[in-house]
Amino acid sequence: MSELFRQRLEKELQQRSEAHLLRRVVVHESCRLNLSGNDYLQLRSHPRVIEGARTAIEEFGTGSGASPLLSGFLPCHDRLLKQLLDWKKKPAGMLFNSGFMANQAILRHLPGEKDLVLADRLIHHSMAQALTQGRARFKRYDHLDLAHLEELLRKHHGDYQTVFVVTESVFSMDGDYPDLVRLTGLKSRYPFVLILDEAHAVGLFGETGGGLAEESGVLGQVDILVGTLGKALASMGAYVLVNERAVVDYLVNFAGEFIYSTFLSPALAGAADAAIDLARESGEKRRRLRFLGVRLRAGLASLGWPRDPYESAIVPVLTEDIPGLMDLKDRFLARGVLAAVARPPTVPQGTSRLRFSLHSGVTDNDLDDILGILKEWKQGRK
Repeated sequence: MSELFRQRLEKELQQRSEAHLLRRVVVHESCRLNLSGNDYLQLRSHPRVIEGARTAIEEFGTGSGASPLLSGFLPCHDRLLKQLLDWKKKPAGMLFNSGFMANQAILRHLPGEKDLVLADRLIHHSMAQALTQGRARFKRYDHLDLAHLEELLRKHHGDYQTVFVVTESVFSMDGDYPDLVRLTGLKSRYPFVLILDEAHAVGLFGETGGGLAEESGVLGQVDILVGTLGKALASMGAYVLVNERAVVDYLVNFAGEFIYSTFLSPALAGAADAAIDLARESGEKRRRLRFLGVRLRAGLASLGWPRDPYESAIVPVLTEDIPGLMDLKDRFLARGVLAAVARPPTVPQGTSRLRFSLHSGVTDNDLDDILGILKEWKQGRK
């Protein structure tokens, strides 16, 4: 390694460290309460999910052995895909090794040079990055602002061959979500292709846990539905489900993110397949999680944080004081509670936060402890 190269790396890392923005990978061997992950239904250790993984390994081995277009697409993957299509009432779909790769494939390859993409300003990095690498022009509409989206649709819908609208359902940093009924209603006036990422809504919203589109009754209006297997479904990987078979055929032929990588292991497919059955049966857990989200938000409002109207399992505690935020994280960890810190550039400047990701194992006493620590911290800053 050249000395100049090393010095440049060290300088940029030092700048991040001095701004309290340096990221590190840390092994958290144990904590009383993990509120930093996305295992919303606590299925990672469920016996049926473990058995699903074990059975798939015994039948197909530890790895898929190849990319999906060679021999890596196995009967366990086919069963998983059919289960997903039945669950989400879609005619066609495909699996990916990660949600990041699924979003990259969709937005790099599907919109063409004569198309326009309108994307929520706070879409996930996997989508935002892909837009900069794709062929289409793109514009951002203000976060969750459907009036701004409609303004852009009205202004531009006749100027492009196809218009795409891209949003998450539940956003990963704030736990907020758009009015999907109103959003899909815009399609009748300004036809567009709707791409919806349901990563943080699957398992938590909808009568069967299918997501916010299921709960809103608009699954049929979602043209391209993206979801992850690695959050509530306790595995790893992702799926893309579509209304038109041609979309899948196109990605299979042109998306290198799918074509050129060894496919998901059988264990991951088997675990996800079993987790879907459990998620569909978990109505009581969903209701409990909604209650926890509402109660924690109410508690934060009583301590002086702004209240929001959402019911998701993701609850942020915002502060512009980044050193204070790191202190708050350490206070929680000292009490056995692991919560995630999100700082720029992950979130916009001035919106750093401690991010609580609730799960079905959280108790009322746990919420009391959380609010008590927050109250102590806030009083100590006066």
